[in-house]
Amino acid sequence: MTKITIIGSEKSGKTTLAGKLGKKGNVTDITMYDYAKNDRILTTIDAIGYPVSVKSLVTALNLSDVALLCIPPTGLDPLAAECIIALDLMQYKQGIVVLTKSDASYAIAQEELQAKLKKITMGTALENWEYMSISTTSFEGMEELKELIFTVGDRVDKEQRELDKLPSRTLIDQSFNVTGIGCVVLGVVTQGTINAKDKMLAYPAKKELEIRSIQMHDVDVKSAPAGARVGLALKGVQSKDIERGFVLSKEETVAMDFTLKCTLSPLAKEFNVDDMLHLYVGLQSSPVKVTEIIEGADKVEKAKPGKEYTINLSGSKEVAYSKNDRFILTNLDEKQRFIAFGYEQ
Repeated sequence: MTKITIIGSEKSGKTTLAGKLGKKGNVTDITMYDYAKNDRILTTIDAIGYPVSVKSLVTALNLSDVALLCIPPTGLDPLAAECIIALDLMQYKQGIVVLTKSDASYAIAQEELQAKLKKITMGTALENWEYMSISTTSFEGMEELKELIFTVGDRVDKEQRELDKLPSRTLIDQSFNVTGIGCVVLGVVTQGTINAKDKMLAYPAKKELEIRSIQMHDVDVKSAPAGARVGLALKGVQSKDIERGFVLSKEETVAMDFTLKCTLSPLAKEFNVDDMLHLYVGLQSSPVKVTEIIEGADKVEKAKPGKEYTINLSGSKEVAYSKNDRFILTNLDEKQRFIAFGYEQ
């Protein structure tokens, strides 16, 4: 199973392309498209709430394994540039740069654009991404793009098999009631293997529950491995007890205040003690206040681009996370909003 997010320039035709990759399904601030043929299953996510909402982009990327960055012949716009910074901060190493509207450009111009983009992304998580040209009118190259998507997806699947024996964690993005069944949630198993009858907790609320049954693409299964998109019928909770962002697990850390070892993007703007930022981890988010910035052994008033700091943050909302989760910090008042990544100390 391959899960991709399609993002990029505003006029790249990315939403039209998403519609050609699968059948349109659920629509919220993200739109999902599903494709299934033989043993090949593809879920495509279009973050339609972005750029108005950063949360839409972060949600889509955390629900996926592969990103498609769509760039038209006109090149990068501020939206695509912000996407590149977000992908780098999230260390999104599996992806494809899709040069869209190829029928509106000459081959040599596409080669020049590709060379320019490779130079821009050198030293970032996108450095080794593959490139593909496609028309978003005649859709010439669509079958080749699908093959490349599944090739990259196969690499991801092999990596995820190493996660199957870890303690299970499932990120929840939808919750609702089904008559005769009760609470049903949709989400992605990010590590470990979940099984029917497993007893878990829904964090950060710490609600006890049991997995009544599991479905993968509307097929009942007894277990689901890392990387699987699942529908779970739950026992012991109601849909109102679980929100997008909740984590089904046996043990998570829950906190409102954080001490993060952070690295700022070289393209971010500086921020100060007492500034309000927005923190993202998994599908969760929370406004946080910068209470202290430490550089080395010294307290400082400012955090500057491209440098590393220990940052103390105070929030007002409980967030669940595990030791290896990567936190993303944003400043929603800036034009380029993604500023740093960090890990809990």
